Amino acid sequence: MFNTDLMSLLVCPACKVNLCWKNCTLACQQCGQSYPILNGVPILINETNSIFSIRDYELQCNHSNLVHQVGSRLPKLEQWLRSVIPDICRNIPSASNFGKFEALLLEKTNQPIVLVIGAGIEGAEMSKILQNCTIRFVQTDVIMTPSIQIVLDGHDIPFKSEVIDGVIIQAVLEHVVDPYRVVQEIHRVLKPEGLVYAETPFMQQVHMGKYDFTRFTHLGHRRLFRNFEEIESGAACGAGSALAWTWEHFLLSFCGSSRSLRKVIALFVRFMLFGLPYLDKFTISTPGTLDAASSYYFLGAKSSLALSDRLLLQHYRGAQR
Repeated sequence: MFNTDLMSLLVCPACKVNLCWKNCTLACQQCGQSYPILNGVPILINETNSIFSIRDYELQCNHSNLVHQVGSRLPKLEQWLRSVIPDICRNIPSASNFGKFEALLLEKTNQPIVLVIGAGIEGAEMSKILQNCTIRFVQTDVIMTPSIQIVLDGHDIPFKSEVIDGVIIQAVLEHVVDPYRVVQEIHRVLKPEGLVYAETPFMQQVHMGKYDFTRFTHLGHRRLFRNFEEIESGAACGAGSALAWTWEHFLLSFCGSSRSLRKVIALFVRFMLFGLPYLDKFTISTPGTLDAASSYYFLGAKSSLALSDRLLLQHYRGAQR
């Protein structure tokens, strides 16, 4: 549900000018574009620069496929099996990383504002930091779930420049058309030396179908955040997770698009290979893992200086030095 206290921070996603209330909508004071509020959630999408349309949300606002209850639509047996069989992807450092992110935020201000992009599905190990009442979380996504306060497209973040203390964008940048544009927007809305925490895949097969576009090596991920000073980076899910993903999708390649068969194979793989990601605990910090991880993380602070590509090469820490 939208918190009206955020109004002073919001701008039109298209022209970055202040918004005002107008006939139960939010309207731009310059271009005149109006943005509806559906089920208490503003739809702040710049349609000229997005693959999503405001009209789609308006047409679907009374249908269940707009408001996703993640997991609630799965058969009870499948929900139970997923709950008792460990996942094939194990995120080793996230809990510790969120602890560092939290501590650094609170060193800078007593009541930081943190923008979460892609909050429709809670990220790995985020539950603890979300319980911190001194941090004001603004949860956003392109889908609507009960936790979402604003629907936005990260290519045009509808916040004023330099008003956000921290940004969390976990397992999202592979799903945006232009991740460089999104990171540029994150840089814009962050206060000087504001923090960003990101996790992005490297060795993972396509997920979310047509809404899956990009992968990054560890060095490529660092370049993506070249306008940030690195505090820490490394593998989030290791080579064991990558191997489990590969086995799952190797088997899935035999079953075409049959949903039922794909679910059976996915559950079978989780049962047979759930132990592989546990091996990542022993290798997550090795140079070899930096060349072969399932995903990487980056914790950094906004900088006024960009990392040059020549200096970027010095940040390679893999096994092929």
